[in-house]
Amino acid sequence: MSARQLQLQSVQIGYAGQGGFKAVVDGLSLELARGEIGCLLGASGCGKTTVLRAISGFEPLQQGCIVLGGRELEGPSGAVAAEKRRVGMMFQDYALFPHLDVAANVGFGLRTVARAERLRRVDALLLHVGLQGLGGRYPHELSGGQQQRVALARALAPMPELLLLDEPFSNLDVSTRQRLAEELRGLLKATGTTVLMVTHDQSEAFAMADRIGVMHGGQLLQWGTARQLYQAPADPFVASFIGRGVVLPGALLGMEAGSVLVRPEDLRLDPTGSLRGVLEAVVFRGPGCSGWLRLPTGERLPLDFTGSAPSLVGEELSVRWHNPAPVRFAD
Repeated sequence: MSARQLQLQSVQIGYAGQGGFKAVVDGLSLELARGEIGCLLGASGCGKTTVLRAISGFEPLQQGCIVLGGRELEGPSGAVAAEKRRVGMMFQDYALFPHLDVAANVGFGLRTVARAERLRRVDALLLHVGLQGLGGRYPHELSGGQQQRVALARALAPMPELLLLDEPFSNLDVSTRQRLAEELRGLLKATGTTVLMVTHDQSEAFAMADRIGVMHGGQLLQWGTARQLYQAPADPFVASFIGRGVVLPGALLGMEAGSVLVRPEDLRLDPTGSLRGVLEAVVFRGPGCSGWLRLPTGERLPLDFTGSAPSLVGEELSVRWHNPAPVRFAD
C-alpha cells in the first residue's frame, strides 16, 4: 500500500444559526493512499460537497484536521490559504472559459510558469487526455466528453497533490456516463493522481473509485471498497442504499431477533416458499425483468426474473429466501 496522502480526522463543519450551532458534517474521518481514487456517495444535502469545500480551503473547520502529503492544511495550529494548498478542483459544469481556446483553458493556471515550459506542459496534457491537435478549438466546438477532458487537463496542469471532482458526470447523458467514468478513471490512474470525488450515483462511484464512503445526515457511515459496502454493510442505511435490497425483521425469515438484509439474488420463486405477496411492479431490464413483491406486512421485496416475468402484476407469488451467511443487524 502506498503512503497515506490524504487524512481527514474527526472533521466537523457547520455554522451558527438562531437555534445554536448546526453541524453540516460531523465527526468525519477517512484516509486515501497516494494514487487512490476515493468517492463520497450520498443524496443531496448529506454534506459531501461541503467536505470538498473544506479540503480546498473555502469552508472552515470547527473541529478536526485535514492533512495532505504529511502537511497539515487545517487544524488546531491554523489553516493554510486556499491558493497554497496544492489542491485542484474539477467542477461539475467544467467552468471552461468560452472566450479561450482549449490550449489557453488548459494553461490558465500556469500563467506564472515560463512560456516554453507552459506550452510543453499543455501539449503533454492534451496528448495524455487524447485531445492532441485540438488546442485551437473553443469549448462550444467540443462534445461533452471532450469538454470534460479539457477540464481535467486544466485541473492537472498545476500538478496538484490532490484532485477534487464535484459530480463530474452530472452534465452528461445517462448513456455515456458509464463509459466516460471508466475512461476518466483510466486517465487518472495513468497520472498517479490522488482523487476525492463526490456523487449521488452509486454506479458512478463503483466505476470510478477504489474506496467509497456512504454519507447520510452529515456523517460518514462506512468507508471501504465497493465489494465491502455491498457484502458487509455497516448498518441498515448502507445496506439499503448500496445495490438493491431491503432490511427485513428477522422474524419474517424464521429468525428470532434482529434484522436481515435481503437482496434479489437471495430470493427464488417457489410455490412452497414461506414469503407470499402480491407482485406490485415489473420492469424489463434486458435480458431479464425485475420487480417488487409486496408482503401482507407492507414490506417490498426486490425480485429478479430470468427472461420474461412469469406472472402478471397483481398476482400472488410465493418465494423462498436462502442465504447461508446473511448480513444481520441488531435491533
